[in-house]
Amino acid sequence: MSTKVKIISYCEAINQAFSEELYRDESVYLIGEDIGKWGNLYGATKGLLNEFGPDRVKDSPISEAAIAGCAVGSAVMGMRPVVEIMYIDFISIAMDQIVNYAAKYHQLSCGEVKVPVVFRTQCGVGMSNSSQHSQCLENWFVNVPGLIVVMPSTPYDVKGLLKSAIRNDNPVIFIEHKNLYFTKGEVPEEEYLVPLGIADVKRKGKDVTVIATSWMILQALNAAEKLAVEGISCEVVDPRTLWPLDKNTILESVYKTRRCVVVTEAPSEGGWSGEAVAVVAENCLEELKAPIKRICGMRTNIPYGKTLEKSVVPSDEWIIEVIRTMMR
Repeated sequence: MSTKVKIISYCEAINQAFSEELYRDESVYLIGEDIGKWGNLYGATKGLLNEFGPDRVKDSPISEAAIAGCAVGSAVMGMRPVVEIMYIDFISIAMDQIVNYAAKYHQLSCGEVKVPVVFRTQCGVGMSNSSQHSQCLENWFVNVPGLIVVMPSTPYDVKGLLKSAIRNDNPVIFIEHKNLYFTKGEVPEEEYLVPLGIADVKRKGKDVTVIATSWMILQALNAAEKLAVEGISCEVVDPRTLWPLDKNTILESVYKTRRCVVVTEAPSEGGWSGEAVAVVAENCLEELKAPIKRICGMRTNIPYGKTLEKSVVPSDEWIIEVIRTMMR
């Protein structure tokens, strides 16, 4: 019997995941700025306060440090909090709680203490929010032992991964992209989970592997569609979880295509894109037909103006130009 699906938005998929998990487990609660009465900047928590009450959906003061500290403490005591940090740029205020406490309690307690907390936030360009509300800072967290880092690109993935993150006994950094909230896709009506640490091949191909993250998946798929007209076949791989990284899926693809491009909105310097390149180079270098390429955001603060904002992050045209060069 086939599973029934609905076409819903990325934002609606998040809302569904929250509702299902709040019903399933009384230890789950949400906390963050403007998530209750307002229902989140994009409506991701709309209606949940009325449905579950203020004990389960908590509007917090404007203090990321306090929000994160409250969540970590309650997680240690057996709750399963989901923290909303309104913009990833603001997560710097909660770094001590996340990096020095949430990520380390399990190890420091010799495995006795679990910290099942999700730090959910959003990143990226697209809304003319300027340099303090538009960054991609996932690279910071991939570097911290003890943290799981997730970046979903589709409504199906964001729902399944969020449910898995809430059920996980480890701290999870769950990063959404503001340009994805109103994109739509198929989501099963029946309950499902997407496992953490498993990549997904979003498009099959034979000439070049494009490893892309978050909103860059859409740019990669657009590029692949246009390049197909020219006879170039791109395989688009979405890691979904940046750490732990599903190396097997990436390597299987690169062994087949023998060319690799890594695309991220975050700058290349000191970033996850370098880790992805290293995995390919260490395992496939002698098999490659062309050098590995990175297509990343510029090392600059994000401009306010729409045209300038778009000019500093990769587009499908950037990807097409690089792949054409590789295929010569």
